[in-house]
Amino acid sequence: MSVRRHELRRYPWQVKDSGQLLLVVAAGVWLVASVAQTAADGLQDPRIAIAFGALIAFGEVLRLNLPGDRETAPIGFAGALAYALLIRVGTHVVHYSAQQVVTVATIGMIIGALPHLAVGRPARVSGMATRLLCVACVAYIFRPLAGNYAVQHHWGLALSLMTSLAVVALLLEAVLTALLRVDEQRARFRVALVDEMRVQLPLGVAVGASALLIAFAAEVMGLAALAVFTAPLLVTQVAFRRYAGIRATYLQTVRALAKVTEIGGYVEAGHSERVSRLAVAIGRELGIHEPQLLELEYAALMHDIGQLSLHDPIPGGATVLVSRQDQQRIAELGADVIQQAQVLGSVAEIVRRQNEPYRTVDGGPGASGVRRGPAEPSGPPLSSRIIKAANAFDDLVGSSLDPGRAAAAVQRLRLDTASEYDPSAVEALSRVVNRRSVML
Repeated sequence: MSVRRHELRRYPWQVKDSGQLLLVVAAGVWLVASVAQTAADGLQDPRIAIAFGALIAFGEVLRLNLPGDRETAPIGFAGALAYALLIRVGTHVVHYSAQQVVTVATIGMIIGALPHLAVGRPARVSGMATRLLCVACVAYIFRPLAGNYAVQHHWGLALSLMTSLAVVALLLEAVLTALLRVDEQRARFRVALVDEMRVQLPLGVAVGASALLIAFAAEVMGLAALAVFTAPLLVTQVAFRRYAGIRATYLQTVRALAKVTEIGGYVEAGHSERVSRLAVAIGRELGIHEPQLLELEYAALMHDIGQLSLHDPIPGGATVLVSRQDQQRIAELGADVIQQAQVLGSVAEIVRRQNEPYRTVDGGPGASGVRRGPAEPSGPPLSSRIIKAANAFDDLVGSSLDPGRAAAAVQRLRLDTASEYDPSAVEALSRVVNRRSVML
């Protein structure tokens, strides 16, 4: 119950962030205009439209969750891009409009989303809207050019144009997704964009290549090209799905391990989860990239695991109230436990150094034993400094929702920024806490 109380409360009109609403509205307006125009002109090449619509629907059924709670539909996206870039099917030159591309893609996406809704999964409308806008941009640029003699008879020109548009579509998807994550998570746009491109680049290359292969092969193979060149992408998607599943299982294992300290009565219920969420929020505020955020999340979840070695639990598990020697001993023991996994070396180092002072004030030896100048940082990693601040805050506040108590805790940490706490981490913590207080 305390964990639930610590989360943000949202009113009905806050269910969707403003960026998501704007994206969905833009896609909806474009869709309505396209459907009206398609209805007025009549459906062109219906057999081709049905085949590609079925492929898009199939791809939406097989939607994939990438690391970081990213939702994508590689097969459906590739099918929609191929439909937008199609010139011929066999000897038949296609003449449908960009509006028809948007209409067919949308119908396919909706049909593909129905099985997810039937079993209680979210529709992920923002992801569908993002993909639809990317396809629409490609269609509105390419469809007027598809009937051009040079494009139809010079494959080099057609390949260059189609490749460029596929790249534009994938970049646009990364930009729109990054903007959504900025709106949802308060991440920095530059950081979010780099993370999106890093995560989606391997799959994006496969999507773009599949779309181009389908569009070109359809001239020779007809609609059979859809099945032939979708198969490699399906195999790629299965591999990504397995990787995402392994990563999700890994995080669940770490969370279960972190619960041991709560079950044993060493820390307050929900402490590790609260510190983890707070540390990740601070990390985003400071512009940390996603791989380092994942390490930070692991380390924050397991930062108190060293308390299992104590004969007598610390009252309330508040390590901020014990001596530095005891804090460091707990951190060392916890790091040794994590080190045994042999795959979390960097996480163990973050936990080991979480209680080091941020800097030495008198110019004496820092935590690493190296003599430093006045007010010079003594070297703990940024993730360790973030956990130190987040843990101290939660030790002082716990699951309380009292804004006054939270403000007093932040002020107490500010008084120790001369040596103990990283001022940037404390100020980021203050901004995160203030936002949460406003939403309560």
